[in-house]
Amino acid sequence: MTPPKLPPKLAASLTDEITFAQESWLWLKANLAYLTGAIVVLIIGVILARLLSRWADRALTSNTRIEPTVAKFLSNIIKYALWVVVGITVLTQFGVQTTSIIAALGGLALAVGLALQGTLSNVAAGVMILIQRPFRVGEAITAGIVTGVVQAIGLFTTEILQYDGLYVMVPNNELWNKPIVNFSRMPTRRFELLIGIGYGDSIEQARKELLELANGDQRVLAEPAPVVFVSALADSAVTIGMRVWCNTEDYLGLSWALTEAAKTRFAEVGISIPFPQREVHTISR
Repeated sequence: MTPPKLPPKLAASLTDEITFAQESWLWLKANLAYLTGAIVVLIIGVILARLLSRWADRALTSNTRIEPTVAKFLSNIIKYALWVVVGITVLTQFGVQTTSIIAALGGLALAVGLALQGTLSNVAAGVMILIQRPFRVGEAITAGIVTGVVQAIGLFTTEILQYDGLYVMVPNNELWNKPIVNFSRMPTRRFELLIGIGYGDSIEQARKELLELANGDQRVLAEPAPVVFVSALADSAVTIGMRVWCNTEDYLGLSWALTEAAKTRFAEVGISIPFPQREVHTISR
């Protein structure tokens, strides 16, 4: 009894399937070692990448000298770099030429860097600000034309609240490229008062009155000791300077108080505070 004949199309499809299966099996036998090595490298690489990224994240976040934002940013860079290394290593196990892939990734990184040049400069400046710490949240600073209290520091921008109540968001690159004056960093500050007296008034009496005012205010520090000196001989007045040191948090209130007290005391003891005057002589003909 002869077996039934299959339709030509079905017979051709079965032949193709057998051929594909045979070719797949032959390829698998020929590349089994490479495939096994790639799988082993992938498993080990994934485990090592996770362990190293977690270790780097813990090491960076536990370091009190590194801001949390910078620590997270650096740990993410390490994690992604490790994943790229694992991927390239696995492709190498399959015999893929990774030189062209690395060159393509380099070109892509260069293109992205050029396209995001301004953004990346802000990120770089933000990282430097968070590492160098020229200011922290809550400190009062002046940078360029902006003066106020720092509210938040990010990788791209810094938020500042000005003393007039206005909110300012400054790109980090603008801050990093300008001199930064931090009013809150040091525990003490020096206050200098310049006040003019008449040429006919006593310099010694003015010095005595100002020193009494300084020594009578508890916010003035004993060390460095207050000092009063002649600062300049102006056109219409002798400029007397007084320098005192105080705690940083007392600076503003002390400056207001000593300025007002000096004016009041000089008026009480008869020391004049002259203002510019001009004499005009009229010649009649």
